[in-house]
Amino acid sequence: MTSSFTTAELRDTVTMLSSPALIRLVTEIDDNGPIPPRGMARTFADLPVHQLRQSTDAARALNLVRGRPGAGLGLTAAGVELADVYDACARWARRHACPTESSDFTSRVQHTLSLMSNTLHPVTLDRLRRGVQPPGAQAAADLVRPHDLLRQWLTAYPQAARLAAPEPAA
Repeated sequence: MTSSFTTAELRDTVTMLSSPALIRLVTEIDDNGPIPPRGMARTFADLPVHQLRQSTDAARALNLVRGRPGAGLGLTAAGVELADVYDACARWARRHACPTESSDFTSRVQHTLSLMSNTLHPVTLDRLRRGVQPPGAQAAADLVRPHDLLRQWLTAYPQAARLAAPEPAA
């Protein structure tokens, strides 16, 4: 359960999951299948190589992707489930025109994850379900679905919080 995470761990994890390159990597594979060997630069031609490498390394560390000989980089079960979280976030944001009516998929996911990052503990979840938290009663009620998917993902993959934790100062 996410209640075993500290608020800081949840915030750091959601920040990591909000990386634009990670969102694009997971959703690209979810939408179009595995990325062929040596096809990353072509698939993400607009991303700098270091950003692409960081997102791939993060995805591997989180066990979201795995390389399959001859098939390329594909999603694991954790990756497929995270893609479902991203889709639910984007649908919620599109329905409620957040952050703007013309936002792209990545911005919608980031905005929704940001809204949810402070509401993952049971007490604030209860307030969200009752419509006490912004952004309004109907939007808050609709946000429960992506919120529940994210909470379930975090519960199923608690290693994400450990990976997102900042390194201790030396």
